[in-house]
Amino acid sequence: MADDQVISSVWARPEKSRNARPALSREQIVAEAIGLLDAEGVDALSMRKLGQALNAGATSLYRHVANKDQLLELVVDEIYGELRVPALDDPAEWRQAVRALAHEMRQMILRHPWIAPILGLVGSSYLGPNVTRLTDEMLGLFEDAGFALEEGNGVVKALFAYVIGWTTSEAAWLLALARSGQTEEEWLDQIRPAMEHAMEAHPRLARLYKAQREARPNLNIPQDEFDYGLDRFLAGTNPTHP
Repeated sequence: MADDQVISSVWARPEKSRNARPALSREQIVAEAIGLLDAEGVDALSMRKLGQALNAGATSLYRHVANKDQLLELVVDEIYGELRVPALDDPAEWRQAVRALAHEMRQMILRHPWIAPILGLVGSSYLGPNVTRLTDEMLGLFEDAGFALEEGNGVVKALFAYVIGWTTSEAAWLLALARSGQTEEEWLDQIRPAMEHAMEAHPRLARLYKAQREARPNLNIPQDEFDYGLDRFLAGTNPTHP
């Protein structure tokens, strides 16, 4: 069986020896793939289409990745490379630093909304150099704040789960809006009668919908709700001391 059939993760893929300089670099392939994904989404990406965009044959691509799944591992790690962990000058201000990082993570996903549905599918993304760097720096932030290493690791995982879980629904909305070709207001005007009908038998949802509709011109409701949940998460998170 070929190595590429045995090794499922690009991070476990051995570098293939080659005498000549490859026509394409891994960086070129990843950059072009991100451009296609930002423009057209995951469903539109294929190895053939990527090769055409790069004006390269399949052999050049397969020197670096065996299939689309391995390509997505590289892409996810590259996107995570956009994140930087804030420096913690004062341990007492760790919540402010974590809040800033959470906002940066949310914005990263909203810049690339196609990434949200695949984050849980890229099983070995945690092995990528950007993800390992990011995780190590986050562990350092929590250690500086007074958390034990294993305790900090639990908080890191919980923070990722909160931000990704919350932002996935926002990303889905952006993708649906892009596919519709409509503005947000046009889409809402079209769907509003169905929304109001669905809530007629549910008084609490109806009141909530009415309040949010009235507040929409003055409030960024997704941002406010994200902040509310994040603040509750941080308020209940403290280092435990022996």
